[in-house]
Amino acid sequence: MPAFALYFLAALAEIAGCFAFWAWLRLGKSALWLFPGMGSLALFASLLTMIDTAAAGRAYAAYGGLYIATSLAWLWLAESVRPDRWDVAGAAVALAGSAIIIAGPR
Repeated sequence: MPAFALYFLAALAEIAGCFAFWAWLRLGKSALWLFPGMGSLALFASLLTMIDTAAAGRAYAAYGGLYIATSLAWLWLAESVRPDRWDVAGAAVALAGSAIIIAGPR
């Protein structure tokens, strides 16, 4: 599976897992939300191990930009809050940083 797809799926899994905890602690949802949340976070971690790189830190660093952009998509689609221009600008900068990490000659 291409790295971009792995990063995107990992971001979705991490955001969904963290949102389950948010829902329980901040939105008053049942503690049962924690079970799928923990499963989703375990899936997130396993997906990042599939990235083809010799160094875990580089995989995590490159993942950061896609996580930011995906989080803003979650904000819009799941929470019905439209990202503003500063959100979009920040995501663009983060994605540029990820691209430099991924494409840099080694």
